[in-house]
Amino acid sequence: MKLFHRSLILLICSIILVGCQIDDVDFDPKVDLAIGIIADCQYCNCETNKTSYYQSSLHKLEEAIEQFNTEPLNYTIHLGDFIDRDFKSFENLLPIWNKVSSNKFHVLGNHDFNVADSLKPMVLDRLNLKSRYYSIIENQWRFIVIDGNDLSFHGAYSQQKKRQTDSLYSEKVKTKEPSKLVGNGGLSHEQLVWLDNELNTATENNEQVGIYCHFPVVGNEYTRILWNSEQILALIDRYPCVKFYFNGHNHNGDYVERNGVHYLTFKGMVETENNSAYASVRIVKNKIYIKGHGGEHSRKLNIKE
Repeated sequence: MKLFHRSLILLICSIILVGCQIDDVDFDPKVDLAIGIIADCQYCNCETNKTSYYQSSLHKLEEAIEQFNTEPLNYTIHLGDFIDRDFKSFENLLPIWNKVSSNKFHVLGNHDFNVADSLKPMVLDRLNLKSRYYSIIENQWRFIVIDGNDLSFHGAYSQQKKRQTDSLYSEKVKTKEPSKLVGNGGLSHEQLVWLDNELNTATENNEQVGIYCHFPVVGNEYTRILWNSEQILALIDRYPCVKFYFNGHNHNGDYVERNGVHYLTFKGMVETENNSAYASVRIVKNKIYIKGHGGEHSRKLNIKE
């Protein structure tokens, strides 16, 4: 009887993980797209705090880039929190980051704005970004990069956005929801309209869509999701073209499938002393293959029709 119960438990666990986490990934050579993904490098020249080994991120970033440069990538993307708190950290990171041989992009994280107020408007320039949110078009895919710091106490530096931040945060506090964490943020009405237009354009162009953000909108760590995640999810639900939402922020990683969309939180590179975390992604027809390096899991995700 005990053997039967054990077998039943193993069967249930295997069903839950089907199409998600696997031990390794054999990449199909006939790929549509190849992408390198890093989350939460979060470097600074400062002492280790609990499990955040800030100084170790330099050699881990270099190791990841060396690996990526052996792969025929369409692009490499960092999912936010490139630095932890010191604007001068960019000087140490950028010479390494600039070794990336593919096209390269950044998502804005909350720690990227953890600098002096006078330096906040200069963060985009250091990351070679012309806009806080934008799209990458590759091979009938539209990869939409959104900015969860748009309304936040760390990343909103115009008076208008600061007022909108206060208003949105106050509403979340009233509801007593766990997503009221001060370190999170939200999308402004302006950005939500832009996102709606991007998704509509993708639909008209028969493009598939992947969304990148630093912050999750769903997951087991509910205290870390965006303040107006309900609005964002409602928007995603309206567009069948959306296939995944990839993010960082929660260093432990997470995965949720909701209405056929894959919501995947990548593990933080900063989180361990020597064992890194990053991923090589291949999109092949109706599947997304993720080969995890270091502590990151390998997965096979089926793309919904």
